[in-house]
Amino acid sequence: MGLLNNLKSRLAPARGKVSDLAHRHEDKIQHGIDKAAKVVDERTKGKYHDKIHTGTDKAKGAMDRLAHKDEPRAGGDTFTPPSTPPPSS
Repeated sequence: MGLLNNLKSRLAPARGKVSDLAHRHEDKIQHGIDKAAKVVDERTKGKYHDKIHTGTDKAKGAMDRLAHKDEPRAGGDTFTPPSTPPPSS
């Protein structure tokens, strides 16, 4: 068994726990991300506002994916990203 596979197998239980915690405390995490972004934006006097906003959006997106990984989507199936782009007409 390779080193990476060994590491993945050892971290799998932790990922489940983190996902559960992220799901249960989603609102608090979102609030914390917003609060941190506001503080950084104020301290930099708005100089990096766009970059802070972009980073905040990415952090929230990653947290959402982690918190809702196992939940079914609106259609009843779970989301799996496409492996190849659809053919263009």
